[in-house]
Amino acid sequence: MKNERLTSLDTLRGFDMFFIMGLSGLIVSICALWPNPVTNAIAEQMSHVEWNGLRHHDTIFPLFLFLAGVSFPFSYAKQQAAGASRKAIYWKIFRRAAVLILLGMVYNGLFRLNFENLRVASVLARIGLAWMGAALLYINFSVKTRAWIAGAILVVYALLSKFVGAPDVPGADPLSMEGSLVGYVDRLLLPGRLYVDNNFDPEGLLSAVPAVVTAMLGMFTGELIRLPKEQMTGERKTVWMIIGAVVLAVVAWAGNYFVPINKMLWSSTFVCAVGSYSLAMMALFYYIIDVRGWTGWTLPFRVVGMNSITIYLAQSIIGFGGIARFFFGGVAGLCSEPWAEVVTDASFVLVCWLFLYFLYRQKIFLKV
Repeated sequence: MKNERLTSLDTLRGFDMFFIMGLSGLIVSICALWPNPVTNAIAEQMSHVEWNGLRHHDTIFPLFLFLAGVSFPFSYAKQQAAGASRKAIYWKIFRRAAVLILLGMVYNGLFRLNFENLRVASVLARIGLAWMGAALLYINFSVKTRAWIAGAILVVYALLSKFVGAPDVPGADPLSMEGSLVGYVDRLLLPGRLYVDNNFDPEGLLSAVPAVVTAMLGMFTGELIRLPKEQMTGERKTVWMIIGAVVLAVVAWAGNYFVPINKMLWSSTFVCAVGSYSLAMMALFYYIIDVRGWTGWTLPFRVVGMNSITIYLAQSIIGFGGIARFFFGGVAGLCSEPWAEVVTDASFVLVCWLFLYFLYRQKIFLKV
């Protein structure tokens, strides 16, 4: 296969990041213009569940991790073709994980120098650690062996989640926030501040283990897509992705009665549920873009997808809201309050996108 970017991957990553870039808030504002059971239900999907369950907003992070996995087989093949040594590849894997952990700490306020209250765990750290674990497994084991490892991780983690509670909260439900082994491990080992009441962190240490499987599912998918056309057509690859999505959905549905789908715990059933969603979305985008060749609509998403970490970090550093108000605050002031919210949210998304479009035109991309 040629060493070229997978257009569907960049497009889907951009689609995913649009929600982080303000699309979720814009959808909520638009739904508020015409409140009814349908729009209320749509707006509700733009927020996280409090504990058990799944909404669309809960799929954004794991889809991004899944896509990081999809890209690795392409990156690994490119490094091998360039003659990179195994030592160099290992170094690149460890370095990427370390940089993501550091950037996560920067996002959490590292430069305030308040180390006692600095949150060490982060979304970027979870991506770095989980991707690193999956990448190390990828370059050392066969597909079959990795499939068994992934299954074993999910089974063992489900059993731990169900039956082993926090020793420091005796009698509490192991599947509750206060009684979970996940929270206990972080209270015991994580320095600095924990995300929820300094007592629990959804991006902590133990829950990073099943997240490795999320990245592994992406790598399995990347391997499938990399197969030569002579071995498997794009249509057949799409069918296999859909079959995988259906199987994972069934496992998630059945397993939910044993261990609930829970993003905060990154439960085994959550891995299966968001893996199903991620595979289905990858199948859809891959078929439309790379199989059918319908690419004319992809630019707005690729602009975001090719600089996804840039916009994630930039939103905590650059005052995009202030820029949007400077240019569009007057228009918003002429509108009724509900429409002003729409204008404000839409202008925020637009300013963020124009920033990324400038970088895109200048061929400036943050690569980690």
